[in-house]
Amino acid sequence: MRPRPGGDAHGSGSEPPRKRSRRAIWISATLALVLLLGGGGFAAWKLEWFSGNGESVSFGKDQASGKGSGDGGGAQGAAKPSGDPDVQMPTGPKAEFKQTAKLDDGTIVAKTTLVGAKSGFTGDVWVWAPKQYDDPKYAKSGFPVLIALPGGEGYPTNYWADRSLGLHKAISEGVQAGTSLPYVVIMPVLNPDTKYYYDGSDIPGQPKMGTWMAEDVPNFAKANFRTYKSRDGWAFMGSSSGAFVGMKTVLQHPDKFKAVIASGGEIVPDSPLWKGHQAEMDANNPEKLAKKLIDSNGPEVYINFQIGTKEGGKDRMVKFQQQYGKGPVKTTIRDIQNGEHNGWHYVRGMKEGSLEWISKVLKAPKPEAG
Repeated sequence: MRPRPGGDAHGSGSEPPRKRSRRAIWISATLALVLLLGGGGFAAWKLEWFSGNGESVSFGKDQASGKGSGDGGGAQGAAKPSGDPDVQMPTGPKAEFKQTAKLDDGTIVAKTTLVGAKSGFTGDVWVWAPKQYDDPKYAKSGFPVLIALPGGEGYPTNYWADRSLGLHKAISEGVQAGTSLPYVVIMPVLNPDTKYYYDGSDIPGQPKMGTWMAEDVPNFAKANFRTYKSRDGWAFMGSSSGAFVGMKTVLQHPDKFKAVIASGGEIVPDSPLWKGHQAEMDANNPEKLAKKLIDSNGPEVYINFQIGTKEGGKDRMVKFQQQYGKGPVKTTIRDIQNGEHNGWHYVRGMKEGSLEWISKVLKAPKPEAG
């Protein structure tokens, strides 16, 4: 198939060869780090990064018992919703999470396997919750959800779950600086295999990746975390092909999602699997979706493009902004100086302003007084 222009957002500059897996890339990076740190340094690094990996994790605390209550089933937890009717307590059923990474502040990235009730697709999902999620002051509050999508193959892993990219740290530092909300980050696989890009869509005859992304993944978040019922607490971020899927999903479902950070993103669907299905492809084209939203004066959506000054593709963003950045479709473009087509530089762009931008249009958790 034709790779998306600009390469994989975990690489730099061009699409890496398909035969070289992301696992191999990370193994190479790890070995390089071992050589840099030396044996003793590596032992300390391994203890910090990987201690507890594979162990069961439960997000959220039953403040009365001190036990984890990330399973939802609101009736069994001591905390009840605040006076805000928009707060959605976890609905269950409980997912079984296993730790995959630990951050310096003690927060955990964990993985589970989600069986999509609506799509019929089964895939892995990684999650991260900020420190505030376990703070007793927030026990009755909802939290905004940021669904983070990778570029490239986006299967069988989601590279945003790797702590080395710094996404979760950037959010934590932003919370401390007052420039970011404390997001619950949900990181699903993007595609069902490594053969094609599925454009995050329900392509006829193929796995229903549009339903997976727009329904199963959010329902999973609602089952396991305190969230918001309204779209004010729901957003996407993505890089490269993941940016396309995030933007497309927000425009397609403005009643469910409010904003997206689209980094180095593509604008139109380009999976070869659309052949013979023009009408369905048009229904998943952000340009046509934006026009439809403008014509119907639909709810406002917010698209923040990010683009490195050392990568191509800004012309497509500018064209989209000129043609469709009007009425309810709010767009902005952030240049990342000396930025290339990779996740590290996109996180830098988020720290430099995109996190603050998206945080201003989404709903913040509300702590109890006292």
